[in-house]
Amino acid sequence: MKSVNDNRNRVESKRDELKSLIARFTNGKEIFDTIIPGVSVFCISSPNKPACLIYEPCLCMAAQGAKLITLAGESYVYDADNYLIASVNLPTMAQVIRASKENPYYGFKLKLDPREIAQVMIESGFNISQPNSLHRGIALGEVNFPILDAVCRLVSLLDYPQDIQVLAPMIKKEIIYRLLSGPQGSRLMHLSMAGSPASRMAKAITWIMENFESKIKIENLAGIANMSTSAFHKHFRKMTAMSPLQYQKILRLQEARKMMLSDSADVATAAYRVGYESATQFNREYKRLFGDSPRREVMKQLRAV
Repeated sequence: MKSVNDNRNRVESKRDELKSLIARFTNGKEIFDTIIPGVSVFCISSPNKPACLIYEPCLCMAAQGAKLITLAGESYVYDADNYLIASVNLPTMAQVIRASKENPYYGFKLKLDPREIAQVMIESGFNISQPNSLHRGIALGEVNFPILDAVCRLVSLLDYPQDIQVLAPMIKKEIIYRLLSGPQGSRLMHLSMAGSPASRMAKAITWIMENFESKIKIENLAGIANMSTSAFHKHFRKMTAMSPLQYQKILRLQEARKMMLSDSADVATAAYRVGYESATQFNREYKRLFGDSPRREVMKQLRAV
């Protein structure tokens, strides 16, 4: 019992350290993309509305507060006790659900590079046999002391910018090692293995993201993934919780929404630019995803700002 309590106390102390670091470095900013490559920290002082967000391969943690990620109707909440890991690019809705001025949401994000994951696997002697099955491209894991300790040391490098070039890659490798050693490690292993179903699916997903405004043919995507069309459909849905066409549709609608909010594009222009030929279809699918017509929904967002 004593060892369990001691471990809890160590975790709590290290979590408090991470909260202090994030509070200091965000310095009133909600989002701070640090000078450490791939590392961002966040400070949000109140719950916010759901927002479109592409989750790229990354590790996300909350030193305080909680965030809800929704993927095709599936919900994932990460908080001080649970981290979130994404292994492929996924179109989601993200929302901070627990935060206040007294106790803000303090978040940490580290982008994950499949090449770096593969290197750690080789150096650490992990079993690199080809997997027979795919996992969902997003999952939760329990935060433990070794991961928290490494994350704190990584963020602390912001106090010593002259050391970042040498020490940051070493600490990132340690974090990747801890993730690979944990219960969600197989997701990262599969992604980093050339020729694995996960890495082949990632190539197809990347193609969709880069060409979402174009018409897609499933047989062409299956060819990119070197799979039959039936196997491709099955693996794609298992990894992303949606079909390829649903994935493309969400990307189109999110990009159109961004154009209308950030670039002041009108509804017809935004719809055309992302590949819609029918304004009626665009309006219908936009309302289904965002809960209102494009014009009304965008006006609500602009008034809120």
